[in-house]
Amino acid sequence: MKRYLVISIVLGTVVTSTLAADTYTIDPAYSPANFDIARVGFSSQRGTFKKTHGKVILDLVAKTGSVDFTIQSASIDMGSAAWTSHLSDPGLFNVKKFPTMNFKSEKLVFNGEKIVAADGLFTMLGVTKPLRVTVKDFQCGNSSVDKRSLCSGNITAKLKRSDFGLTKYIPVVSDEVSISVPVDAYKN
Repeated sequence: MKRYLVISIVLGTVVTSTLAADTYTIDPAYSPANFDIARVGFSSQRGTFKKTHGKVILDLVAKTGSVDFTIQSASIDMGSAAWTSHLSDPGLFNVKKFPTMNFKSEKLVFNGEKIVAADGLFTMLGVTKPLRVTVKDFQCGNSSVDKRSLCSGNITAKLKRSDFGLTKYIPVVSDEVSISVPVDAYKN
């Protein structure tokens, strides 16, 4: 009898923790991927990848979750058609050969009730490397516009583009790239 009770408790815990996880779909309209890169002796340059999509699975009680976030490389926008075209070419983002970049994480880092980071793998130009992203201003609640359940935050990271084979113009153009993504994700 005790054996059945233990099995029931274990199964109940597994089922309850599985049911406690919620899936959120990232809203691409409010989640562009922005980047900054310094030019030696000149101003920093900023660009945006306008098309993104993904999902987040969160269990805030168990403090677990996952992220799958994709950037459409061809959606790059530098504010100038010539500059955008140049960065899309082979030797740089090579958007025809590598149409997407992706961040996947199975490890969310919490400080109290708030997510403060995610450790995962980032793939760019066919190369996958570990990457920690920082999460600031994380919060969940209801949207003030349509009252849907929403989680949001500001995601930042720094990476060396040379780690992914993007070495053109180094050191005149910095190897380090700063990434920022404001994320809004609605509960499914």
